Amino acid sequence: MHPEVAEHINSFPKETQEKLLALRSFLMNAVDGLEETKNYGIPTFKWKGKNFIHYAGYAKHIGLYPGAGPIKALIEELKGYKFAKGSIQFPLNRELPFELIQKIIDLKLKG
Repeated sequence: MHPEVAEHINSFPKETQEKLLALRSFLMNAVDGLEETKNYGIPTFKWKGKNFIHYAGYAKHIGLYPGAGPIKALIEELKGYKFAKGSIQFPLNRELPFELIQKIIDLKLKG
């Protein structure tokens, strides 16, 4: 694990750490060749040399930053979450929606 990513994850309570680690693991297993780094002050995965997806922990949610394309394409499925042009908030009091996250990844891979 990239040291700055570990620092970010370890700065949260155990329950949040577990969710961040689960998300990190899911992303790493979903896409071959991801490079872990930290950009914009948050954990980032690069793919083929370019930023692919960012994520971060917060006091009440996990933020996922896939960019605008997947959010626009999945707007109906995102209605149960807070989201903006390039970001989605997954509340800490709910399970991470890995099926939805996989759809986001699939859209990102298609370009």
